[in-house]
Amino acid sequence: MARRTKADAQATRSGLLDAAEQLFEARGVSRTSLNDIAVAAGATRGAIYWHFKDKADLFNAMMERATGPLEQLIAQPPPGAPAPGMDQVYAAILEALRHIATDASLRRVMQIGTHRVEYVAELDAVQARHLTLHRQWLARNRSALEHAFAQRPCPAAVSPDMAALGLQVLVKGLLQSWLLDTGAFDLVQAGRCTIATYLRGLGLEVEA
Repeated sequence: MARRTKADAQATRSGLLDAAEQLFEARGVSRTSLNDIAVAAGATRGAIYWHFKDKADLFNAMMERATGPLEQLIAQPPPGAPAPGMDQVYAAILEALRHIATDASLRRVMQIGTHRVEYVAELDAVQARHLTLHRQWLARNRSALEHAFAQRPCPAAVSPDMAALGLQVLVKGLLQSWLLDTGAFDLVQAGRCTIATYLRGLGLEVEA
């Protein structure tokens, strides 16, 4: 009985996240209430508060469910571990883009996170999570670029900080443009070409 109760609770939680995903995409996050999500999921408002403390908590759970594998790809290495090489960073970015381009649920939550969310007061925790991931990705790429620059015979034209920021802006801009019109170009191919070109401009070669 305990196992069935736990399974039922997990099913309810998954149903709430599924409903949130659909409603957030259709209406936007600010215009979707927790009651709307409960009704769409065939659950009670109390069921939402059993699983999530507020809308931001639900939103972050929805994102984490879909983007967990991507967050592992861009995670900063633990203290003492060697910095990833640029080939490794490049491959991880392309793999992340491939996941987004081919996984419908992941693409949907990325569209919600990019084009359907406003950082209003009730979603402060959403902004905080986004900022944490942004900083982790920036730090990881900075470490890789600093290591790559140190292997070159000539000094780099820009600092690792600026190079990492430029790479982040490039990838985020590419992804935002594609999510706005997913039929406009091949996300992975465009990523492969533009990122390799950017790194080449920094004097770094990667295996395209």
